Formats: sequence, structure tokens, C-alpha cells
Amino acid sequence: MTDGPISRRALLAGAAGALGAQALERAGLPVPQDPTKVPGTPVSPLGQRSPFERPRRVPVGTGQGISLTPLQNLSGIVTPADLHFERHHAGVPAIDPQRYKLLIHGMVERPTMFDLEALKRFPSVSRLCFLECSGNGFPSYRDIRPDLTPQLVDGLTSTSEWTGVLLSTLFRDVGVKPGARWFLAEGEDAAVMARSIPLEKASDDAMIAYGQNGEALRPEQGYPARLLVPGWEGNANVKWIRRIEIADRPFMTREETSKYSDPLPDCTARLFSFAMDAKSVITFPAYPVTLPDKGWWEIEGLAWSGRGRVRRVDVSTDAGRHWAPAELQQPVLPKCHTRFRYLWTWDGGDTTLLSRAADETGYVQPTLDELRQARGRGTTYHFNHIRAWTVRRDGTVVFGLEG
Repeated sequence: MTDGPISRRALLAGAAGALGAQALERAGLPVPQDPTKVPGTPVSPLGQRSPFERPRRVPVGTGQGISLTPLQNLSGIVTPADLHFERHHAGVPAIDPQRYKLLIHGMVERPTMFDLEALKRFPSVSRLCFLECSGNGFPSYRDIRPDLTPQLVDGLTSTSEWTGVLLSTLFRDVGVKPGARWFLAEGEDAAVMARSIPLEKASDDAMIAYGQNGEALRPEQGYPARLLVPGWEGNANVKWIRRIEIADRPFMTREETSKYSDPLPDCTARLFSFAMDAKSVITFPAYPVTLPDKGWWEIEGLAWSGRGRVRRVDVSTDAGRHWAPAELQQPVLPKCHTRFRYLWTWDGGDTTLLSRAADETGYVQPTLDELRQARGRGTTYHFNHIRAWTVRRDGTVVFGLEG
């Protein structure tokens, strides 16, 4: 009961509130209450996201599956471990850390079997770096549709802080013999993924990682231990690693002959194409965003290179006729995602947005035509060409033809 007539505004507000509460309930979201009037939730042993935040990977396939990181929903450069992309060839194995072993043998003085506790006794290192599947971006090339999000276009890349022991430390411990040039990394999954890696990478920055973003690796990321070769294609970062064999030549495994090689126009093939080339993608505005008004908007995205730091990202707001440098958000780290921003005034007309990354080696992200001229049309890997987003007059943003 009230002491007077209810105003029309109050009545409409009450009705809107009731309808809003019903909509939240139907969506499975909590109906908000005045937080100053009711006690909050108690402490818990494990933190959770707000129920209003629901980022999700997009899973595709089963045994030979992938799940794509929601790039458009992330802030900064670190990907939460539970949103880091997945790629596996025979499902995720369940490996008991108490029974885990890593054998290092071959051209070594002291073949050694390490358990997880032994690996953790060595001096540890932590570093931020990206991982990217070498097939990232290929679906957009094969099946270009306007309703592709950044997640569906380029969601097979993520950045984490990885913790473990440098491979060079382990190799000093076992004593690598003169003449050794390569090592085989073999996984303990049902696919027994195996890749040949040049020994120089072990002297550079390769590591056996057992930690990710401050905790143990997630199972789909290689728990309890994986090989990490920063900047190189994802499949070379062998997960669930169980064996390293050192030799004087590559092993020419199934995964580097029948797969993960690039057929070239001259009927040869590019083998051991490890490094991921410089690349960028705009994550806002992008499908399914609708810009409600013309005026100032901040274009935002991610850039990365497997050869070092991103030195520059240029943005075009007129389909490539003119380019301007974007601001690189700190920190700008080698072999790591770098976030870029560009302030843009939209005049309300149709236009196309592009981004183009350049790294510290001088390499510049190519157009699709330039990539085809260099690599031909036979490959399904290393598609780092320029991406495009079309902004329509009504404010809708859709995926466009690549530049």
C-alpha cells in the first residue's frame, strides 16, 4: 500500500524492473539486489567468475579436436588458463603426476629418466609467450562468411606465463655429445605426437613447462609437463612429453612429413617451418558488434610475432588506402601477444578496417595475394595475412574479405 497515487514513471519503472528480472532469470543470471542491503557471498576455497561474465571457448571436433579462445572477450595480453585454446589429435590423456617420467637419451653421456619432482628441483624460469596453432586462420580462408567473430577467425592463439626448467639445463645435466644437431620430442597421448626440433632451440629459450599462469598446467595444456618452444608453431610444443632423443639428424616423423609441411608452387615443400610470422587481428569493433552512433571509437586488437617483438601495428579505416600507426600498449614483450589501440572517428558511412603488424626483423604482415604468391594455394598452415572487418552504415560490423 502507498499513501498516494503512483506516478506513471514509477509504474513504468516497476514494470520494466519486473520484466528485466524475468529476463535475467530466463538467462540463468542472478537478479541483482541492492548490495548495501544484503550480505554478500561467504569466502570460498576456489574463486569463480562473476555470473554476469560468461566467456567460453568454442569446441570443434572430439578426439581430433580444437577449442578456440574468445579473443574479443579478453583484456590485456594474458589468457586465463581455462580459456587457452586447445588442439589435440587423440583426446586429453589422464596422467598421474606420481607416475610421470621423462626420458632423455640418444647422443648423451648419461641417459636419464626424470620424474616430476626431479624436474622441479632444477632452477625454474617463468616467461610470458604466445602459442599459436599453425592452422590458425585457415577456416576463414576456406569458408569466408560475414558472421565470423575474432574467436572463429583467429582463436587458436593464446598467451600464458609458463614456468618450468630450461631445456639447456637438462641437456647440460645429461651431457650432449659432439655432433648432435636435433632432438625428438615425443608425447604420451594416444596419438604419440612426435616432432624433430633443432638443438639450437634448446640453447635459446626452449623449456619443459609444468606451470601455467601460477598453477599446474591444465590437462588439455599438457599436464603434468610439456615442451615449450616459444614463437614456434603449436604442434612443435609437444604436450604430455615423455621422451627426448638426441641425434645428428631430424627424425622425419609422421607429423612433419604427411602433415605440418607446406606444398609450394614449384612442386617442392617447405619443411620445418617452425617460426610463426608476424600477425595481427582487430578484436573491436568486430562481429557481432553494432556501433550505435558515429563519432569516436577506439579500435583494439592483438599482434604477435614468433621472431621477436612487435615493433609497429598500422591501422587502415578506409580499406587500405591510407594507414596510420596504432599505439602499442605496454608491455611489449618478445614472442608474446601485444595489444594495440587506435582512436578512430567514424563518419557513419560504409568502410573497412584493417590492421598490419611489423616485427623487429623488419617483416611486415602480408596481404592475402602476397601470401599466395609466396606460398601458393596448396598449404593449410601459417595463414598470417591481413584480416578485414566491414562496418556498414547501420553500424553492424561483419567479417570481410582479407586484404
